[in-house]
Amino acid sequence: MKFVDEVKITVKAGNGGSGSASFRREKFIAYGGPDGGDGGHGGSVILQGDQGLNTLVDFRHKKRFEAANGESGKGRQMYGKGGDDLIIKVPTGTEVYDLETDQKIGDITNHEQQLVVAQGGKGGLGNMHFKSSVNRAPRQFTSGEAGQLRELKLELKVLADVGLLGFPNAGKSTFVNAISKAKPKIADYPFTTLYPALGVVPVSADTSFVVADIPGIIEGAAEGAGLGIQFLKHLQRTGLLLHMVELPAYEGLSDPVLQFQQLTKELGRFSEHLHEKDRWLVFTKADLTTPEEAAELAAEYAQAMGWEGKYYLISSINKSGLDELINDMAKHLFGETDDWA
Repeated sequence: MKFVDEVKITVKAGNGGSGSASFRREKFIAYGGPDGGDGGHGGSVILQGDQGLNTLVDFRHKKRFEAANGESGKGRQMYGKGGDDLIIKVPTGTEVYDLETDQKIGDITNHEQQLVVAQGGKGGLGNMHFKSSVNRAPRQFTSGEAGQLRELKLELKVLADVGLLGFPNAGKSTFVNAISKAKPKIADYPFTTLYPALGVVPVSADTSFVVADIPGIIEGAAEGAGLGIQFLKHLQRTGLLLHMVELPAYEGLSDPVLQFQQLTKELGRFSEHLHEKDRWLVFTKADLTTPEEAAELAAEYAQAMGWEGKYYLISSINKSGLDELINDMAKHLFGETDDWA
């Protein structure tokens, strides 16, 4: 399925039905009064979160959504039937913006959470409301109100606890594959990951967290280079970032220090909030060299990067270092507990 994380749609709520101008007409009743009923309200357009969806691809071809109109009122004080609301399911993590005002209408983060994005019009009043001591046979009624018409932008930001950050081929997809049941595509060429992939990592019988793998970022991403810039927004909801850097087995294969500096700069260009988010340094592909050389290289690169805190050295192939990293992530997200200590 193709991943789509931003769409523009038009929503139109139903119009309210008109009120009725009717008079009571029954046998043996000489002076029947006004008995026109009110019109029914128009249906509203409602967005509803669905955790079973993970893309906005369903909106690529259908761009306009309309709720039902309310029916007109009738005689004998009969009210018109209200129009049914139109419920549109969207992935959890969808933000909704009004294109005309560029204001954020709401954020759908929970399953079955609902957000009214277009209000149905009120029904008109029948002539029974206009009867008075000086106007015993009113013929006035009101028309129903028009339903709200809106141009919307839907923007999906995946919901994940941990986000993976790194250049192409940094080992992010292999890492997700190793610690969860997710099966992202893996290959030895850049941009294997073309859209965000989520993996659920179990840490105890009743506790787990979600890891998001996004396409690799390259220098100039903030100006539109590469694939990753359009997906950096998916990291904004995460509680922790893992900055993953490929540990080369051979001199000259890549420059981890330069990549680290470039990506850190791209984060700041994209969002200061994202730049300041908790970020851990993880060196990957330690299996491509001896344990001693891998440890020496990691220490050398961390010092050159100016990294003063703890860093991790892992291999997703032989699973080395994964348990410590998973346990530390769980403690960071959920606090200290014996369940995964």
